[in-house]
Amino acid sequence: MLNIVDKQKEEQIPPVLRLGFRPFFLVSGIYAVFSIAVWVWLFTSGSPSPLSVPTMWWHAHEMLFGVAMAVVAGFLLTAVQTWTGVKGTSGVKLAFIVMLWLAARILFWTDTPLSVIAIVDTAFLAMTGWEVGYRVIVTKRWRNLFFIPMLLVAASANLASYATVKGMPPFSSSALWQAMLWWFMILISVMGGRVIPFFTAKRFQLEPPKPMLWLDVVAILPLLLLAIMSFFPLLPVLVSAVLMGIAGLAQAYRLYRWQGLKSMGEPLVWSLHLFYLALPVGLIAKAIFVSNPWISHSLIHLFAMGALAGVILAMIARVSMGHTGRAIYKGPKFRFAYLALVFATLVRVVGAILWPEYLQTWVIVAGIGWAVAFGGFVMCFGPMLLKARVDGHPG
Repeated sequence: MLNIVDKQKEEQIPPVLRLGFRPFFLVSGIYAVFSIAVWVWLFTSGSPSPLSVPTMWWHAHEMLFGVAMAVVAGFLLTAVQTWTGVKGTSGVKLAFIVMLWLAARILFWTDTPLSVIAIVDTAFLAMTGWEVGYRVIVTKRWRNLFFIPMLLVAASANLASYATVKGMPPFSSSALWQAMLWWFMILISVMGGRVIPFFTAKRFQLEPPKPMLWLDVVAILPLLLLAIMSFFPLLPVLVSAVLMGIAGLAQAYRLYRWQGLKSMGEPLVWSLHLFYLALPVGLIAKAIFVSNPWISHSLIHLFAMGALAGVILAMIARVSMGHTGRAIYKGPKFRFAYLALVFATLVRVVGAILWPEYLQTWVIVAGIGWAVAFGGFVMCFGPMLLKARVDGHPG
C-alpha cells in the first residue's frame, strides 16, 4: 500500500476516514445495537410506532440494507484497494458516502417523503458501486467484476422495497426480503469460499483444499434459483425443497473441506466456520420442513442471525485487526461476543419453533444476546477504527 498512498496527504485525513472499513464497520456495529433495541421495544410493547414506515418492513429492511449492507460497503471499499492497487476511497468522498447511508437511516424518523428516502438510500449503494467498479474496470481485474452486478441487483431491490410499501410492484415485501436473504447467502458463499479456507490454512500451516468448480456451482447456483423463485410463490414447494436440499448438502461438504475441525484453538477462525455452518444446516432444515409455515418462517433467522450476522461479526473483527496494523491473532478476548450471538440465534430459532407461545420472551432474550455481540464489537474494536494504524502505515 505504501506505493499507492501519499503518506503526508494521508496524515491530514482523520483516521476514521482513511479506508472504507473504518466508518462503515463502526456505524454498522452501533446501528446493529440501536435497531434491534428499537425492534424489540416495538415488537413487545405494542406502542405506536414513531416511524414513517411499517415496523415489520423497517425491521427487515434495516437488518439487510442498513446493518448488513454497511458492512458490505465497508468491506468492498477496503478490499478493492488490495485487488487493484488503486488507492481506496477516503476523506471527503468517503464521508459523503457514509452520510448518505446515515441520512437514509435518520429520515425514517421524519415526515420526509418515502421517494426521497429511497433516492438517498439508493445513492449510497450507487456511489459504493461506482467507487468499486471503476477501479476494477480500469485495472482490468475482471475476477472481482462479480460484485458490480451484485450491487446493481441490491440497488434495484432496495428501490423496489420502498415501492412495496405503496403496494406498487406485483410482489410483496416479504418476497423481496426472502430474495435479498438469498442474495446475501450467495455473497457469503462466494466470499467465504475465498477467505475461510485461506485463513484456516494460513493460521494452522495446513495445505489449502484445491478449488472444485463443480462443487461451488452445485452449492451456489440453487441459491440464485431460490432468489428468483421468491417472486413466484405458486411454484410447487417440492421444487424449493429439492434446491435447498442439494445446496445444503453441497455447502456442508464444501465447509467440511475447509478443515474447520482443526481451527478450534483460534476464535477468529472457528467463528467463521461455526457461523457459516448455519447456512447448510438452515438449507437442509428448511428443505425438510418446507411445508410447515411456522418452522419454515422461524428458520429464516438461522440464515439472518447465524450465517449473515455471524459471518459479518467474525469478519469485521478480523479485518479490523489486520487493517489497523495489529497482530491479527493477538486482539481482544472476543469469544464472548461469538457465543452471545450463537446463543441469541438458537433462542430465536429453536425457542420460537418449540414454544411459540413465548415468542415475545425469545425475541427479548435474543435481542439481548445480539446487543452483547455487536455492542462488544463496538467496545473492543471501535477505538481501533478511530485511531491511526499502530504500525505507522497508511490506511
